[in-house]
Parts: sequence; structure tokens; C-alpha cells
Amino acid sequence: MTDVDRTTADPAATGARGEGLDARLVVDRGSFRLDVTLTAAPGDVVAVLGPNGAGKTTALRALAGLVPLDDGHLRLDGATLDRTPPESRPVGVVFQDYLLFPHLSALDNVAFGPRCRGASKAEARAIAAAWLERMNLAEHAGAKPRRLSGGQAQRVALARALATRPRLLLLDEPLAALDARTRLDVRARLRRHLDGFEAVAVLVTHDPLDAMVLADRLVVIEHGRVVQEGSPAEIARRPRTDYIAQLVGLNLYQGRADGHTVRLDAGPAITTTEELSGPVFVAFPPGAVTLYRDRPSGSSARNLWRCEIAGLESHGDQIRADLTGELPLAADLTTVAAAELGLHPGASVWATVKAAQTHAYPA
Repeated sequence: MTDVDRTTADPAATGARGEGLDARLVVDRGSFRLDVTLTAAPGDVVAVLGPNGAGKTTALRALAGLVPLDDGHLRLDGATLDRTPPESRPVGVVFQDYLLFPHLSALDNVAFGPRCRGASKAEARAIAAAWLERMNLAEHAGAKPRRLSGGQAQRVALARALATRPRLLLLDEPLAALDARTRLDVRARLRRHLDGFEAVAVLVTHDPLDAMVLADRLVVIEHGRVVQEGSPAEIARRPRTDYIAQLVGLNLYQGRADGHTVRLDAGPAITTTEELSGPVFVAFPPGAVTLYRDRPSGSSARNLWRCEIAGLESHGDQIRADLTGELPLAADLTTVAAAELGLHPGASVWATVKAAQTHAYPA
């Protein structure tokens, strides 16, 4: 059976497992320098997150060969790709706006890659048909992109990227163009497809939910550098920068621990259940904060600070209060509670957090 036959029979086939991705991406752009190391084993899905301007897209384009490296290396399954032109790399890319050819049907869009790799028209179309079947798009094989929904176009773009049997799949904000309802369905479908992908997948996103659901490991970059990496659970449990804390929805502080007391670098002390010594981070969710208009006398909370409401905004089905004062923090409360407290910008409040609801860990 030929490679084309195997791919037609089993679209999930991506070749024998290799060594995966080993890259140090160094790109100089005047005042900005990207210096990021990425490693992944075959079958891994790695999400690269970071604020705007952090270097996420530059890293993805460097992996694709669209941006040359100024230093570092790029090895995939043991082969060095530093100087390999983009069209010769075993890399598939799904761009944010999908970039489907508007004049081609869904079938011919998917068949385009295999045709470029030397397959005959009939072979390429057989491969494409198998992938569209796998994506539950067989009935849309003859449709032009303008006749497809956002979710259908995303799946065609994914099928086109996978039809060349890449050893590295790059996903650039693959769900960003979808509305909220479609996003839920397509995210679940994409997770299933990635579960069956035996090579390396790198996902670039700004959406923490996409990253948490789709990826096995997160790499967070800021200012062109990796600031934290680990499993989604590790990142969510122990954020190490303000950006990551906001991403996972936690208040985060840094200070020095002496037993159960953490003296913050800038601010008051926080009492924790953990007994630590030396530099630490302390985190707690906005939902752990209880607000009072008057200083509470019967509260069992060990942490109490006088604050002022800096702003209020809707946050899901709750109200998120931005507080300044002794300890800047975010607090979540119900709309009813906010109304009963008479909260408004400039109002003085007391904020409490129980020690059991904080989490301290070494810095």
C-alpha cells in the first residue's frame, strides 16, 4: 500500500512517531527581540499564550519558515529546518482567517496540498474526500467557501492542513473568527481531532479557555520571553505574573513569608494556611473576597483591608469590583449584593478574605 493509499484509507495517519519539536527561536526586530524555546513530543498539543505584542505570531511564523531565524535552531523529528523553505517543510498551518481559496470548492481546497506534494488529481481528491468525511463535511464537498458557515470553513482549513500529513501543525487563533455559540461546538470538535493527531501541534491564542481545553501544555510569553510553562492545571494553580493571574482569574501578590504570614513587597500582610519561609507568591480568586460597607465585627476572616471602589463591571452573571486602597484587588459579587451594599465608584468598603481561601507558593 502506498503512502497515498494509507492516507486515503486512514486520514489520521501521520507517519511513524518521531522525535518531535526542538526549537530555539531567536528573531531580532530592532527594539523587539524574540528568544523562545519550544519543545514537544509527538502527540503533544502546546498552546502559546501572551498579551498583544508578546511575540506569539512571530514565533508561529518562525516555525512555519515565514520569518527567518537570526539565531537559535529549529529541529523537527531530528531534521534541521532552519534554512528549509516554507513550502518544503512538513508543516501545516491553519490561519486565523483560514485563507481558503474562494474560487475552489471545499474538496479542491483540501486537495490543494497533496497536489502540491506530487499526488495526481485523482489521488489528491481521494485524500481530500476522506478528510472531509472525517470532518463531517462530505455533503459540503462541492461548496465554495462563501457558502460555508464559520465553523465549516474552520474545519475545511484544518482538513487542508492535515491532508499533507504534516509533522508539525500550527494553529493561529483558530477559533477567533467564530461567534460564541459556534465556538463551543468547534472547540469540542477540534479537541477530538487533535486527540487523534500523532505529530506536534502548536496553538497560538489569546483565549485562556481555548488554551485550557485544547492544549496539553501551556507556554506563556511576555516581551519575547517565556515567563512560565506547564500543564493547564499547574499554570492555573500557580501563576507567576500579573498577566497570567488575570488570564486565569486570580488576585496575585508577591512578598516574603514568615510562617503563616506573608509581608507583601508593596502593601500589607496576608495570612495564609501554608507555612512557608522566604520569597513567595500569594493568590486568591475574586470570589473569595467578601465586601462590607462598615468594618465587620463578627467576621472570622483573618485578612481585612480598607479599600475604595475604583470601578464596577459585569462579569458573567456577577459584578466585578475593582478595588484600590490598602490592597488593590478584584472582588466578585452578585448583582443583588452589589445593590444592597450600595456600591458605586468612590465608595469606601472593607474587604475580607479567609486564610483558607488563599494559596501561597514559593516564588
